[in-house]
Amino acid sequence: MVRDGYFYGAGCLLAAGVIAWLEAWPFVIPVLLLGAFCLWFFRDPERQIPTLPGAVVSPGDGKVTDVSLLTAGGSPRHRISIFLSVFDVHVNRSPIAGVIRDVRYQRGKFLNAMGARSAEENEQNIVTVEGEGSTVVFKQIAGVIARRIVFNRKVGDTVARGERIGLIKFGSRVDVLFDRDAAIQVKLGDHVRGGTTVLAVLPVVQPDAQPVGAGASREREGSTWKS
Repeated sequence: MVRDGYFYGAGCLLAAGVIAWLEAWPFVIPVLLLGAFCLWFFRDPERQIPTLPGAVVSPGDGKVTDVSLLTAGGSPRHRISIFLSVFDVHVNRSPIAGVIRDVRYQRGKFLNAMGARSAEENEQNIVTVEGEGSTVVFKQIAGVIARRIVFNRKVGDTVARGERIGLIKFGSRVDVLFDRDAAIQVKLGDHVRGGTTVLAVLPVVQPDAQPVGAGASREREGSTWKS
């Protein structure tokens, strides 16, 4: 469990004790239920991290709400957006193994995280990771309810694929941007798990060999996906 869960749970337990002391018994059960919800919300389950070369794993649990190609930094990039509801695990993980090259916090609005405008206008933390011959950018984006983004790494740190790197409290969104020659592995509406679900496979350059992973395709539930 994330440490914050104990703080919120203890606060609710203390509040319930005060309410009971005041003999306002009808209000004790709702406060205890709220405390139990906080303990459940801040759960942090162990995950089996894929070892597939070039794999980009999901930074968080949630529903895929966008798979698109856009221009970022002057280059075409794939973007996959994932909406985290209050019922999802909110621990964030690094999508690839590598070195954190940039971290930029942006103040902003608290629009609905499922809306297109939230990707640019909402409060967010933008992280750039370089590794395995590629650069991946992922964003921790606050939503209507979320009011705090936690990121516990810094520029220059080395991270492993699927390593825990932060948290967004309550409903939120994460975006992942990567090279256009990656093979996409998910589609709109898919429910993904942080650190476990492979969003895409980036080409990996091997000695005396052609890049592997680019142009790969897969058949999934009757549909063939190609980069």
